[in-house]
Amino acid sequence: MRHAMSFTGVAAHAAPESAPTEQTLAEYISAGLKGRPAANSGSAGGSGSACTSGSGAGSGNGSGNCYGGSGSSSGSAGGYASDTVGYGPPMTSWVSAFGYGLSKPDVAPPGTNDWNCKPTAEHPRPVVALHGTWMNAYNALAYMGQPIKDAGFCVFTFNYGRSNLLEGGGLGSILPGVMGTGYIQDSAKQVAIFVDRVLAATGAATVDIVAHSQGGALANWYTKYEGGVGKVKSLLTFGATHHGTSLDGIGALGRAINNLGIDILGFIEMFVGHSGIQQTIGSDFVNKLNANGDTVPGIDYTIVGTRYDWVTNPYDLTFLKAGPGAKVDNIVLQDGCEQDVSDHLTMMYSPRALSIVLRALDPAGHPQLDCTFNPWLIGGDGSL
Repeated sequence: MRHAMSFTGVAAHAAPESAPTEQTLAEYISAGLKGRPAANSGSAGGSGSACTSGSGAGSGNGSGNCYGGSGSSSGSAGGYASDTVGYGPPMTSWVSAFGYGLSKPDVAPPGTNDWNCKPTAEHPRPVVALHGTWMNAYNALAYMGQPIKDAGFCVFTFNYGRSNLLEGGGLGSILPGVMGTGYIQDSAKQVAIFVDRVLAATGAATVDIVAHSQGGALANWYTKYEGGVGKVKSLLTFGATHHGTSLDGIGALGRAINNLGIDILGFIEMFVGHSGIQQTIGSDFVNKLNANGDTVPGIDYTIVGTRYDWVTNPYDLTFLKAGPGAKVDNIVLQDGCEQDVSDHLTMMYSPRALSIVLRALDPAGHPQLDCTFNPWLIGGDGSL
């Protein structure tokens, strides 16, 4: 879901007619999104994009650095996706990584995007990592990327959902490192292209996906509606908005302004961006995402939530119910490790979360889970 300036939320409660609930607001927003022109599946990003010339990390199989079919050639639809260029340093603190990612928005996290990497018999599937809303490839994986690589996996990531204010990216998109703000359906098309590139480059038949926040819901949409079923073996998500989130802050704003008789739909979407609105409880996106059950056959799901999540809230909205042919392991980060107080953002900088990833990817080689203190909001690999 959203990051850095994320909204908090609580479960929707009944309210008098004069004060719409958060759920009512979500339905209002959803109704407003209906009929808006859907971004098409063109082959290039929008005008004015920061597409690079194809040099540096991530350009290894000759596809260039701007792709994804996320909007019209005029740039008026949903934005675009791009590869990384060069590498940033490893980070143990989310705050440090987020700041670096704002100043260097296109770098890769360490340990990722070696397009010459070939999976081994012990680790036959490459790992594709997906960042969340208002994040980017670097600050989502600056802590986990190298350890996953060191464990013997080929790891790949990219920047999806890059959109500007005119493309509906919200006010946050004026910052260079804020991505994942375009329509999630468009981002899913970008994921589909990227996964196919990874499969072609590595010769693998399937991938494993590690995803944070919106990235988890996005991956779920990809497996259900963009051809991902049969290409994904394991899906690991952290704080994912699989069932949406309540928007208490925006709900309160909506009640106050709507009571004045002012239509605030345009303002809300301008502030949080397309993808933020789509991740609201009861949105058309969330409803369709789960219309036929939480899972698809053939995928092993590892779903991690934290009790201190103030974005995917209530945090148990992240958990999935296994359908036919699927396996689901729902994990509360604090179960068995109360001293890990990671929130929505810092859970990707938690030693315990990293050990959950490694165990899910290679249970024989990494059977044990770490348990250390990890600070709320700051994050720091188990230390301040």
